[in-house]
Amino acid sequence: MWKKEDSKPEGVSGNPATPANSATSPNPVTASTPSLSGALPTSSRAAACISQGIKIKGEVTGSEDLFVDGIVDGKLNLANGSLTIGPNGHVKADVHAREVIVRGKIEGKVTGRDRVQLWSTGQVTGEVQTDRLAIEDGALLRGKVEAGRQTNKTAEIKVSAATATGKAADTTSLSSGTAAD
Repeated sequence: MWKKEDSKPEGVSGNPATPANSATSPNPVTASTPSLSGALPTSSRAAACISQGIKIKGEVTGSEDLFVDGIVDGKLNLANGSLTIGPNGHVKADVHAREVIVRGKIEGKVTGRDRVQLWSTGQVTGEVQTDRLAIEDGALLRGKVEAGRQTNKTAEIKVSAATATGKAADTTSLSSGTAAD
């Protein structure tokens, strides 16, 4: 009868009722506490935002999604997060993220572990390294690009190197055997 999936929607729909009841209470501290707990599921899905008019110099690190519509000068490292550069965003930084979506400007090395996507308004000047690269008509990309899975290329290089080493060893043993006669 009762399933875990059924309990989640009930808990989510129950949360808005709690702030409504607490809003009638005269104590503002008590009223704000339930609304914060009710907002947690929404905020955990929403991206952090560096909005237009904000300038950051330095290093930004994290594992959540980030939306940049301001100016960032330094380093951006979002190990498991998605980075979106808004249409007004300007980033002069080395960028490392799971996914990078560019609608503004980036100057520097861009590493998107899974994907890098340049929208028609996007501009990248520098180096791009990713598994998948998507460039819309009108986007600007100047610099070095390395796209595709590196694990397969690395494995092929190792196999080729091992085969070449094996052949060289066979040739060496034959040569030394011939010299001994």
